[in-house]
Amino acid sequence: MYEELIGLVQQAIDASERWAETGWPVAFGSRNVSVPSLKEAEALPRTAVFRREAVNYWKQVQLTGADAAASGRKALRALKQGDLELAAGALYFCRYQEAPFASSTSTWTKLYDAVLNKAA
Repeated sequence: MYEELIGLVQQAIDASERWAETGWPVAFGSRNVSVPSLKEAEALPRTAVFRREAVNYWKQVQLTGADAAASGRKALRALKQGDLELAAGALYFCRYQEAPFASSTSTWTKLYDAVLNKAA
C-alpha cells in the first residue's frame, strides 16, 4: 500500500545514520577551514584551535542522525502496518530533529512533506 514511502523512509534512515560520514560543507575557525565530516575533524592536528569545535559539531551530527533514524524506524513500522497518521507523527519528529542542520540537509523534511501529500 505504501511501498514507495517505505522505500523512501528506509533510504532516509540509511542517509541519516551516515550524516557524519558523508558530511556536508562546514567551515571552522577564523580562517574558515573546511571540515566536511567527522573523520576529517578527528584527523585535524591536536594543535588546531578549532579542532574541538569541529569534532563536537560532527559528533552532534552523528547523534542527531542516529536519533532521527530511530524515529524513522517508527515511521517505517507504522507504514508497514498501514498507519499513515502514526508515520506522519514519527516523521514530524525526524524533521524536528533535523532542524538544526536544515541548511545542510533536508533528508526528513522532504519525506515528511511527501507523507502529508499522500495523506491529503
